[in-house]
Amino acid sequence: MIIVYRKNQLPNMKPLLLLLLVLPFTLCAQDRYATRTGEVSFFSATPIENIQAVNHKAASVFDAATGAVEFSLLMKGFEFEKSLMQEHFNENYMESGTWPKGVFKGKVQGITSDDLKKPGKHDVTVAGELTMHGVAQHLDLKGTVDMDAAGALTAACDFVVKPEDYKITIPGVVRGHIAEEIQVKVRLDLRKMQ
Repeated sequence: MIIVYRKNQLPNMKPLLLLLLVLPFTLCAQDRYATRTGEVSFFSATPIENIQAVNHKAASVFDAATGAVEFSLLMKGFEFEKSLMQEHFNENYMESGTWPKGVFKGKVQGITSDDLKKPGKHDVTVAGELTMHGVAQHLDLKGTVDMDAAGALTAACDFVVKPEDYKITIPGVVRGHIAEEIQVKVRLDLRKMQ
């Protein structure tokens, strides 16, 4: 059977076209989780002085179907107890005006989208690249992914960063104030993307 329309009788194709454009994104978003309020903190312990800071504005996306994960944050978003430490961190060490962001892109292994259909905590491995201060370094990390009964996903990971690996120069006069290894904690409360 062939249907013939006259020019002014064509069906309205706009809704169909819109559906065809939106459907792939809707299907892809079903296994994606995101946040804009992730927490990244670091701690440097030395006999002279402890330094710690926290950033509550890390943005992250996790695709459970592929395992891809990415997060980024503004270096100037780290809050310190002492404003002078914050100033030195941004101007002298991280050079946040030149390299404003820290970015991690990687892949989570040890969990599938089927695992996230029910509550539970899973040990995972995360492999990827952390880029900061203009330098990218490969990291293999251990972490956890926890799905609660309400469908909220919490990802956590602790790891160590050496400033020298990212070409962050510590002047000799303050070298005793900053540890050679910085403890980093990442906590992401992710929600399913709609």
